[in-house]
Amino acid sequence: MISAGSAALASAQSVSYSGSMGDRALLVIDGTPRTLTAGATYGAVRLVSVNPNAIVVEVKGQRQTLTLGGSPVNLGAANSAGGGTQIVLTAGLGGHFMTGGSINGRAVEFVVDTGATTISMGEADADRIGLKYKNNPRYIVGTANGSVAVYKASLDVVRVGDVQVYNVEAAVLPQQMPFILLGNSFLTRFQMKRENDRMTLDKR
Repeated sequence: MISAGSAALASAQSVSYSGSMGDRALLVIDGTPRTLTAGATYGAVRLVSVNPNAIVVEVKGQRQTLTLGGSPVNLGAANSAGGGTQIVLTAGLGGHFMTGGSINGRAVEFVVDTGATTISMGEADADRIGLKYKNNPRYIVGTANGSVAVYKASLDVVRVGDVQVYNVEAAVLPQQMPFILLGNSFLTRFQMKRENDRMTLDKR
């Protein structure tokens, strides 16, 4: 379970900057929203300074500037071969399971969606991570906003923590999306177990 001082935070992987009020900043650390004041620490993440449009954070002596609303970045995570077999997530605000990860080596923010057939993302995220999709076939899917035409895509490597999955089907939607939906093209590669606010995914 992700909590302050836990081993998960000791090697925090995903940090993004969502807003500020004076010397306080709202961060999303490994999918969990946290408000810190300048100089404060949450787990292994220390907030060095706060400006309206950017902050400086430090993890294990590594400093990086994050821009407001920018993409999550990986900080302080030990490089591994991605040979892990288990992912453990804790529900955040609203009961959603969110986590930092990467697609083809580019940092992204996922939210688990068991109702999504595939990993799904907006065109802005697809363009940011360099995904080639615009010449791919399109098909119609039903969304909360009605039927839309989406691009079919294939992701070479999807990584969460030290677990990697290869050749994962995805869909690229025309509308803006705040997160990338971690759908069943990824989830069905795992045995899923949920206990209250804890979700465990064991690789099949």
